[in-house]
Amino acid sequence: MKKKIILIDDKKSIGKIVATYLNKEYNFAYFESPIKVIQNLEQGEIPDLIISDIRMPEMMGDDFLRYLKNNKAYQSIPIIILSSEENTSKRIRLLEEGAADYILKPFNPLELKIRVKKVIG
Repeated sequence: MKKKIILIDDKKSIGKIVATYLNKEYNFAYFESPIKVIQNLEQGEIPDLIISDIRMPEMMGDDFLRYLKNNKAYQSIPIIILSSEENTSKRIRLLEEGAADYILKPFNPLELKIRVKKVIG
């Protein structure tokens, strides 16, 4: 059975790129908002991995990460941050707070695919 990956990014173009590279090997779902993902999680849809942007309109990715890591039902879900923010101290903080990886945009889709495989096998 394919492992399930959720991507959260407010830019649909990123969703299309990531889908192109991950759709064949994984059950892939795209959401524009962390709020919709939380609603999905509350309905029992638990993914094997979440890939999340940081800057989004309804809820920031770092707040979403904290929400998951502070919730016993979701804290074991690995999260890869995919962001254009090059702030080293922020990257370190998010990794310390539980992000499994941090990938800078623009990114190489093949590198993303390899990092996903390392996180969820």
